[in-house]
Amino acid sequence: MGNPLAEDLDRVLAQMGPLWEGLRGARVFLTGGTGFFGCWLLETLLWANDRQGLDVSVVLLTRNAQAFGGKAPHLSGHPAVSVVDGDVRTFPFVDGGFSHVIHAATTSSAAVDPILMFDTIVAGTRRALEFARRAGASRFLFTSSGAVYGRQPVDLTHVPEAYQGGPDTCQPGHAYAEGKRAGEMLCAIYADARLQPTIARCFTLVGPYLPLDAHFAAGSFIRDGLRGGPICIAGDGTPHRSYLYGADLAVWLWTILLRGQPMRPYNVGSDAALSIAELAQRVARQFTPQPEVRIARPASEGTAAERYVPSTARARQELGVTLTVDLDEAVTRTIEWHRRRDRSPYAGH
Repeated sequence: MGNPLAEDLDRVLAQMGPLWEGLRGARVFLTGGTGFFGCWLLETLLWANDRQGLDVSVVLLTRNAQAFGGKAPHLSGHPAVSVVDGDVRTFPFVDGGFSHVIHAATTSSAAVDPILMFDTIVAGTRRALEFARRAGASRFLFTSSGAVYGRQPVDLTHVPEAYQGGPDTCQPGHAYAEGKRAGEMLCAIYADARLQPTIARCFTLVGPYLPLDAHFAAGSFIRDGLRGGPICIAGDGTPHRSYLYGADLAVWLWTILLRGQPMRPYNVGSDAALSIAELAQRVARQFTPQPEVRIARPASEGTAAERYVPSTARARQELGVTLTVDLDEAVTRTIEWHRRRDRSPYAGH
């Protein structure tokens, strides 16, 4: 059976076009290669490598190589990939030179201890930057987050990169956001004539490899729908989000790595906002029979809806990236991938 992502991967191959030449003969070091970001980066890079003969090699750092082999054997077992075990904060430096380093290892799980989360992000970023410097890498990609802006003002519909807000430093629950801010600062400290860090501030995403058992609303709603419903909203359904599909994410990240201006952050996401309640209804309509949508509590009158929606003008205008898969199609593809994954040797478990 072929790769169930083949259609997406062919589209990414075409969208990137000649940009793939920037990775010809590259040796890439990737942290976080087993998560949502890493799997999409690996899928797309290896697809291009095999079809365009790029002669790329990838060293992937993971906390559990055996688990990754079970999740995505076609990625972990690819001849261009070497998988090494290690903690991102302390991993032994791999021998030899590298042209590109992508640091995508982190955790945004609300269940993680704030100290562990903050330390993993900050110490891990410093370790990855130090490795990149010693390995002679010229390009470095840090997957940051829109969380660095803190709470989005209610009168700001789309937050731009120039917004100078920030999370509340006295709230332990903001350890993830503060860790990402510190990671960006480390990129600035390490930047020099040789090492050129680029920063992707990523917002909300959807697509194959999105966990269905984590704190992601889209994943939870798809899980509920696959189980026959009801689709349950934990809050009042009023917060606004926007969703970028995994294949588009990969194009944006590769483009930022290869063409992005060093130390000029780029928002990565969709600017098509909708409420969590609207998202639940959009997911519900993908199933037959259509499951019930349940909202845990009513919305408070007179309270403005919380927003987490980027302005993507900088990335679109400067790098030429775009959103090619709308939300309904993104949800459809994600549902179908999860339905097929147990029947395919190419999809994760």
